[in-house]
Parts: sequence; C-alpha cells; structure tokens
Amino acid sequence: MPLRALARINLAAIERNCARLLRELGEAGALAAVVKADGYGHGASPSARAALAGGATWIAVATAGEARALRQDGIDARLLVMGALSPEELDVAVAAGADVVAWREPFVAALAERAGERPLCVHVKLDSGMGRLGTHDADQARRVAEATAAAAGLELAGAMTHFATADDPDDGGFFSAQLDRFSDWAGALRRDHPGIVVHAANSAATLREPRSHFDLVRCGVAIYGMDPFQQDPARRELEPALELRSYVADLKPRAAGESAGYGRRFVAESDTVLGVLPIGYGDGVRRALSHNADVLVGGRRRPLVGTISMDNLTVDLGPDPDVSAGAPAVLIGVDGGERLTAEEMASRLGTINYEIGCGLTPRVPRVYHRDGQPA
Repeated sequence: MPLRALARINLAAIERNCARLLRELGEAGALAAVVKADGYGHGASPSARAALAGGATWIAVATAGEARALRQDGIDARLLVMGALSPEELDVAVAAGADVVAWREPFVAALAERAGERPLCVHVKLDSGMGRLGTHDADQARRVAEATAAAAGLELAGAMTHFATADDPDDGGFFSAQLDRFSDWAGALRRDHPGIVVHAANSAATLREPRSHFDLVRCGVAIYGMDPFQQDPARRELEPALELRSYVADLKPRAAGESAGYGRRFVAESDTVLGVLPIGYGDGVRRALSHNADVLVGGRRRPLVGTISMDNLTVDLGPDPDVSAGAPAVLIGVDGGERLTAEEMASRLGTINYEIGCGLTPRVPRVYHRDGQPA
C-alpha cells in the first residue's frame, strides 16, 4: 500500500531557487540560506546541503540546538545563529563554531569569557523598526559594536537588522524608513570597521529592493520555492520544493441525507461517493480546511468535505467516480494539469505559506529526490 502521508522534497528545486536568488545580487553579494524550524518543514540538513550546492555560502538558524544538529550532520559552512541565547544555549552555539548576534554589552562580556583560540564572531543587531530583538538605540548598538571589537577573543563580524514590512508593498514607506535608518548606522560603523559583513534583507526584501542587499542576504521562504508576497511563486521564477501526498484508502458511497465525519458537517444533498484519505490534522492538515480546500485526485480538483479529523479526511468524488481505492491524492503539488500551492492553502486558512511547511508534523515522512531521481 502507499504511505498514508508523504512529503516529497525536490532538492534540485532548492538548488535552482538559490541560484535564482543569487541572480538578484551583484557580484559581491552572498546568500545565507535560512534553515531554521527544520528547514521550514523541509528538513534542515538536506535543505542546507542543497542550498550550498545552489550557491549559498552561509547557513542561518534561529537556535543553538539547530546549529549543533547541523554540525553533527556534517554541515561545515559559515553558520549564523540569529536568535536570543541563554547562557546555556550560548555554550552550545560557541561549541558549534557559530556566529552569534549581540545587542547588549553584558552579552559581549559573557562571550569574551567563553573565547578560546578561535575568535568568536559577533554580529551586532540594530532594531531599525521590527520591535523585537536588537536595540532600537543606535548609540547603544554602536557601543556594543565597539565593545566587541575591543574584546580579546572576539571578532566584530557583522552588522544586521530585520525588516518588518518588506513583504507589503503598501506599507506607507515603513520599509524604506527602516532601510534608511539601518544604512546610515551600518555605513558609519563600516567606515571604522571596514571588514564587517552588513546584512538586512530577507526573501521579500531581496526580491523587492536591491538597495537592501548590502554584502549578504538572508533568504528563507524563497529558497523553498514559496513566495514571500503570498502570490503564485511562478511569478517570481520560484519553484516549490514540497509536495504533500496521500492516497484514497477507501470509497464510501453516501446516499442523499447520509453524513460523514465528526459533527455531521457534511450531509449529502444527492447520492455521491466519498474518498477517504488517511491524513489529517495530526499530520499538519489543519482542521480549519474542513469544507475549505481542494485535493487533487485523478488529475482533478475534488472538494474536501466534512470535518478533518486527526488521521483522516474525506473528499467528494461525485456519483460516478473515475478513481478507485489506492489512487494517489495530492494536497500540495501537481497532478495532471492541476496544481495546488502552499500559498492557496495558506490563503484559505487566513495565514501565510511559512506556516504550511512548518506545520507539517514529524509523523509525515520526508523523502528527498532531485527531479524525480532518488537523492
């Protein structure tokens, strides 16, 4: 029998997406592939290797544990941990040989205490308007940078920020204001420390504004072929790497008036046949998609009907189905001439495509290939 649920990841698509993003940059530009949250659900280490093969030279994560796992899997590229670190997590990040981010002077002192023969590389973060990590005080950020540069065993490696509205072209100028503020601060810092790497752009900024590219861009969602503007990825020459598949485990004839699923939210208006797919919210197919999604079966869109349960969902195949038990079913991907994207699923849920990949649970096996050939 087919697997009840399967995520197929095309590593060649990740490679091509990275190469496509690099075409946005000048000759001096570099790409950091963001593989946090298990590569947005695609698998951190396989995604990192594919990104490096596609031209990325840095790998970025959010946590010290993610950095350690990549090192244990043999990823030896330049590695940046972007998130906040407790003292215990800092030890893990340092042991992994990762660059870390600072915005408070006590953190710099804690780093200096851990310095060894190899300099610890530190990136100072200015909060130019995101309102999360980093200091909003430009003078304080400069003091942190100078403290880092002066500390034995530390290297002032970079200056960074993060944009709040790069994915919103109608943001009222906020993106441009952030960019201007950061550019002024980082430019002044670079004059005194010409070797630093300046970086700010996420996927949306990389595709939106060349002025945001600086020395390095940090792309996450786009390397997986998902559109940071929540539109069709093909519009920006991005190739989705993820397919989510199941199969028709059973056919259930329903006479008019008969129901299916918890709460009897589906009651047949006329005789029909339902296909039961052994995949549900326990796999990451959100319950809010009940009566609110299509599934590809036999190369056609079939409406998802009834309440999605933890392990199963049902689709309406019509009174004379042209498929039988065992037929493949596609929740994200291509079948025949039809296509379902993470962006469509996200739109139906009122969320963003990031959450679709991250929401796939460990119960769904990931299988890797390169354009259909085993990876």
